Amino acid sequence: MKFSINRESLLKPLLLVSGAVERKSTLPILGNILFDVSGKSLTLTATDLELEMVAYAEIDNQSTDGKVTIPARKLLDICKSLPENSLITFTVTDDTVKLSSGRSRYSLSTLPATDFPNIEEWKGDVEFKLLKSEFLRLIESTHFSMANQDVRYYLNGMSIESEGNEIRSVATDGHRLAICKISNDTLSLPARQVIVPRKGILEIIRLLAPVDEEVKIYLGSNHIRIIDSEFTFTSKLVDGRFPDYRRVLPRNGDKIFVTDKEQLRQVLSRASILSNEKFKGVRLNFSHSLLKITANNPEQEQAEEELEIEFPYDELEIGFNVSYVLDVLSAIKDEQVKFTLADANSSVVIEGADSGEALYVVMPMRL
Repeated sequence: MKFSINRESLLKPLLLVSGAVERKSTLPILGNILFDVSGKSLTLTATDLELEMVAYAEIDNQSTDGKVTIPARKLLDICKSLPENSLITFTVTDDTVKLSSGRSRYSLSTLPATDFPNIEEWKGDVEFKLLKSEFLRLIESTHFSMANQDVRYYLNGMSIESEGNEIRSVATDGHRLAICKISNDTLSLPARQVIVPRKGILEIIRLLAPVDEEVKIYLGSNHIRIIDSEFTFTSKLVDGRFPDYRRVLPRNGDKIFVTDKEQLRQVLSRASILSNEKFKGVRLNFSHSLLKITANNPEQEQAEEELEIEFPYDELEIGFNVSYVLDVLSAIKDEQVKFTLADANSSVVIEGADSGEALYVVMPMRL
């Protein structure tokens, strides 16, 4: 088998699929990418048995159709280092593939294409189309609240839910909760909930651009699949029950405080410099016209910031992990941010003052 392809035509799909390549696998073939040549089209596939990425390219010329698996990391490094617009010729013989471009020659060892694992064919029982920008917003608004290596494995991912004309994303690590919903009048979907694993969510963020182009999304009993003109992404789902987050939404908040998001973000960022590196706690003291933010650390250093506010309620002191609040402020797109508080021991609800698309719950800290 022999075929030639322009470096730029190969580099983009190669970068797309490389995210699914397993770095430290006990199965050597998972470090390879499957090249499938058929006519003028080249299909690249990579998998780590949890995720599968497929991307497409057009080749300049080829002799016969065929399949071969090539070491991903080495091939990507070679392609990146070749001059722009160079033509790369692949010649496959037995268990080696020879790459030639200008005066450059490389020989890489291959593994049998028949051994390459293939995620079984399946049909999604819920399918819908969303703009890439909408789907990306849905995920970026909540992904930072996913747990990381929690023993409650169902928290190490994001719940994607469909119901009627709404799509929701929900993530929680037990200390904070993030919910985002997008309504689309063209949708009419059954009630469905799936948990997409953390790695799959981070890969989706890498793949999607914030553009107004549609992608197809399929939810199955064990997989989620996203189909775009340039790639097909498939991820296994987390097998488990996501907690009923509606039960933990605070209902007793009677104190509402609205302020400029950027101003609040800046004072919290500055105060966090002197917070305890391990616990990241800051204390917020609300009075009628002033919010006082203090942080201190085991070295007896202290930060104090003040912000003018309107707070027509009794004085309130509450502690938070400042990283959690800063994550929320970075995700909210509105210029004004709204806090709904109850007392020092109750969770706070944070949302954008205008949009109401995303809602965040942060548990207080005892300081």
